[in-house]
Amino acid sequence: MEEEYIPDIVSVIDEEGKEHVFEELDRIETENGLYVALCPLPEDPSKITEESDEFIVLRVIPGEGEEVTLEPIEDDDEYDEIGQIFLERINKMFSDLEDGED
Repeated sequence: MEEEYIPDIVSVIDEEGKEHVFEELDRIETENGLYVALCPLPEDPSKITEESDEFIVLRVIPGEGEEVTLEPIEDDDEYDEIGQIFLERINKMFSDLEDGED
């Protein structure tokens, strides 16, 4: 029996108060903190494609209660390191999914 996929949807409000909607692809925790990889979702669902390979990496900053702040990673070396980890993990996830479809 095939499991139904239910994406983790994240709504982010930017500095100008505009809402952006993402699917959370993955999250990791390192000695430097917690990070998420998010894939932007278009406002028009018909524009979602399987070929979309764009994702962004943000640092998770805990707030009060369940609120969190997501912020860009300013350090280039840290961004490259975390981005590479996510790229490898996401590629493996999708590779495993494709292998299971046979």
